[in-house]
Formats: sequence, structure tokens, C-alpha cells
Amino acid sequence: MTSTTLFVYDITSDRARNKIAQICQDYGLTRIQYSAFLGSMTTTRQEELWLKCKRVLSDGAGNLQLFVLTPQDLARSRKYVRYSLSEEKQLTAGAAV
Repeated sequence: MTSTTLFVYDITSDRARNKIAQICQDYGLTRIQYSAFLGSMTTTRQEELWLKCKRVLSDGAGNLQLFVLTPQDLARSRKYVRYSLSEEKQLTAGAAV
């Protein structure tokens, strides 16, 4: 059975931060903010992701958090995104490529 997983982190090391982002993407999670990923995963995959990310962080400073969201949690969630004019132009230019 799968459930929606929210994985967030705050890591000072660029190398560790980039590696953890890549692991999240490899596990099929979608980046929703710079250090936040969301997606559907089984409990086994959540545990694998958690252990891999802990290994990457190992002795370095950081904060890893994994949340399992229920359908009720998702129904109550809200999202508001507003880009600056320069960000919007960059996004539009990138989409045309």
C-alpha cells in the first residue's frame, strides 16, 4: 500500500544536500520547494529513502524529516505560489526550450 510522503531537509553541506535531492528524485518524489519533496511511496520505500539519506548525512550537520500524509491531510492542504516578474520570465523562457 502506498501513502503520500513529504520529505524535507535542512543541510549546510552543498554536497550532501545535492546528493539527498538526487536520492529523492530517484525515488520518484517531486520537488515542491528547494528542500522539500512530495510523492507516493510504500512503507518499505520510505524506510529505504530514510536510511539512505541518513547515511549521506552521517556525521554532518543537518535536519531530515519524513512525514506520511493521510488523504484527510491532503484534502486540508493549501498551496499559493506567486512568482516575481523576473522569475516568471525565466520559467517561460525555460519552457520554450
